[in-house]
Amino acid sequence: MDKVTKERISQLHPSVRAEVTRIIEEIDNALTGRAAVRISQGLRTFAEQDEIYAQGRSNPGKKVTNAKGGQSIHNYGLAVDIVLIIDGKTASWDTVKDWDNDKVADWYECVKIFAKYGWDWGGNWKTFKDLPHFEKKGYTWRGLLAKKRDKSNYVIL
Repeated sequence: MDKVTKERISQLHPSVRAEVTRIIEEIDNALTGRAAVRISQGLRTFAEQDEIYAQGRSNPGKKVTNAKGGQSIHNYGLAVDIVLIIDGKTASWDTVKDWDNDKVADWYECVKIFAKYGWDWGGNWKTFKDLPHFEKKGYTWRGLLAKKRDKSNYVIL
């Protein structure tokens, strides 16, 4: 697990940090070729979410989210986005490449492991597919928005 991933895990909701660490370690063990997994996005502030939401709307670029601040599970530290790092240097979002030649696309090895731990994959969404995205099952942004926060500003689950 690389330094960037460790740092992003440390910012997630305390209730999922150990689990995400196990997931990433299991993925690292499963990917025996040139690819390694990295968390490219974890906790996102409401302001950061609003900035991303503005992309393709009031700011230049392509739309990448339908969620405003508070409307993403990222805003509560209960979601991650991943990327595969090839040979320790090149980012890849190729969902079909099998870098370790085990007859299973490396991306889908990640999907299977996250699912085993009870995480939903954005690639399974019906309308707005988000292939890098995984979120802990059982939470909605509306339910999380209504919850109280602890002294560290994480929602109390």
